[in-house]
Amino acid sequence: MKLLLTSAGIANPSLVSALLKLVGKPFKQAGLVFIPTASNVEEGDKGWLIDDLVNLKQLDFASVDIVDISALPKEIWLPRIKEADVLVFSGGNTFHLMSWLRKSGLDIMLPELLKNKVYVGISAGSMVVSKSIFLTSDKPIFDENRLGVTDDTGLGLVDFYIRPHFNSPYFPKAKEEAIVEAAKKVSEPIFALDDNSAVLVNENKAEIVSEGEWKKFN
Repeated sequence: MKLLLTSAGIANPSLVSALLKLVGKPFKQAGLVFIPTASNVEEGDKGWLIDDLVNLKQLDFASVDIVDISALPKEIWLPRIKEADVLVFSGGNTFHLMSWLRKSGLDIMLPELLKNKVYVGISAGSMVVSKSIFLTSDKPIFDENRLGVTDDTGLGLVDFYIRPHFNSPYFPKAKEEAIVEAAKKVSEPIFALDDNSAVLVNENKAEIVSEGEWKKFN
């Protein structure tokens, strides 16, 4: 399984190189699907979402498709996902994304699909890969709008947690002291990543790719 779990997308040359390593062929020979579902419930300016798409477009993939699993029936979105080499799950509301992964059935299909595809997470898209999305509801650290979702179960693709936007002025709760408290509730590692950092997972090996600041807890 190959994953690139970012805080803010493919934001610097090191992350571009990491993605190229995982794809294993020139971007011009690969297709990408962008799944914006997590962003649907976020209010206000969506410049950050557009920036993420622009960064991906500039890599010159053979194709960049946009597939919202909450807006299309499975018979339409599944063939398009199957055709892609890279699946990018956008940032936004983690609960909304995880809810639709379950409703759509994509959560069950992903382990099989990822045998020959690369998973790229951006913020919420990175947080859902853990066994739980508890960090999104932990009041000292994030306290995201649950939108009525009561199930904190994640995809369980990795044995660690991601806390994106480490020390970002836009996310004042993503500070070391809050993450230290959250880390007391779990035994698994928590990787706090700033917007220039990511965790690269290649098969069972995880490594940090960063041009910024990151920290491991637990």
